[in-house]
Amino acid sequence: MDKLMDRYDIATDAVMFEGGEHMDVAAIAAAQAPWWNRTLCAVNDAVVRLGVLEGDFHWHKHDAEDEFFFVLEGQLDIELEDRTVSLGPNDGFTVPKGVMHFPHARGRVVVLMIEKAGVTPTGD
Repeated sequence: MDKLMDRYDIATDAVMFEGGEHMDVAAIAAAQAPWWNRTLCAVNDAVVRLGVLEGDFHWHKHDAEDEFFFVLEGQLDIELEDRTVSLGPNDGFTVPKGVMHFPHARGRVVVLMIEKAGVTPTGD
């Protein structure tokens, strides 16, 4: 698993933008290589994260938190144990807490994720 984690550029300990600050999400995403994930901002007890993905992530789950995906660009397939959900631009889907899922980015995908601030993006 360590070798797999080495390819992810995930840093969720800092918030990039405080309330009241403008953010150009498309420009931020355009400057990133795949498997980049950062916290754009906090909204109450949740955070909005921006991800740039390409290829497969890994099977994982979040025991205590739901995870919402909103695709801005590309196609994201989220494989669940009983089905696969395909998301294109402007499509969203909530993976309920405790549900195993495997995101597959079909080419370059830019996605917003909304989740509780303390969630571990790579799963529990």
